[in-house]
Amino acid sequence: MSDEARPRRTAVVIPAAGRGVRLGPGAPKALRALNGTPMLIHAVRAMAASRAVSLVVVVAPSDGVAEVKRLLDDHALPERTDYLVVPGGDTRQESVHLGLQALPEGVTTVLVHDAARPLVPVDTVDAVIEAVRDGAVAVVPALPVADTVKEVEPAEKPGDPEQVVATPVRARLRAVQTPQGFDHDTLVNAHATIALTGEGATDDAGMVERLGAPVVVVPGHEEAFKVTRPLDLVLAEAVLARRRANDGF
Repeated sequence: MSDEARPRRTAVVIPAAGRGVRLGPGAPKALRALNGTPMLIHAVRAMAASRAVSLVVVVAPSDGVAEVKRLLDDHALPERTDYLVVPGGDTRQESVHLGLQALPEGVTTVLVHDAARPLVPVDTVDAVIEAVRDGAVAVVPALPVADTVKEVEPAEKPGDPEQVVATPVRARLRAVQTPQGFDHDTLVNAHATIALTGEGATDDAGMVERLGAPVVVVPGHEEAFKVTRPLDLVLAEAVLARRRANDGF
């Protein structure tokens, strides 16, 4: 069967095995409540809102698979989308790799999405999928950088002044978000090729770049921010309140 004739199936891998230490002690970050619902559920719903997505694989903490399965069972999710929960590894890179291994035959497009980005609009998800289906092997949603960015020489001691070594041209910089989209075989090859060192890769597109494959950018969205600190939870609640006011839910 030619590539043109192959059915195009899109799956999402959501690594959600991290502890989220920057949000403080308590439940893993992905299971923190946002408007009374775990962030993970918001993230899964955001991915499943795309009619192109047929499978969502959640990579859970190794000791939390049963709990995550219960969460998915207890919350209303689109019936057209299948869900799978698998145990994760010690790093994000390991967890994404385990999620890729769980994908069934026939998946041609893979999205990797941060569970800590619970509010990404469906239009952004669809734009990433469409770019992959149009021939890109790796796609990232991104926003222009609003702040001037400085490259510094890290201080030897925490709190010491750091020396500025360069000021990148802001017009060439982008703040990358998720979901990142990939041709299935390209991403699998990246995970098979790029060795896991230290804490591993935190950006799958960066792994594809290291293979020498092109990565393209599509417009991101301001509501696709990452919830990592307590203030981010406040902002996320405000976004949900505005959506309820505007959409009536």
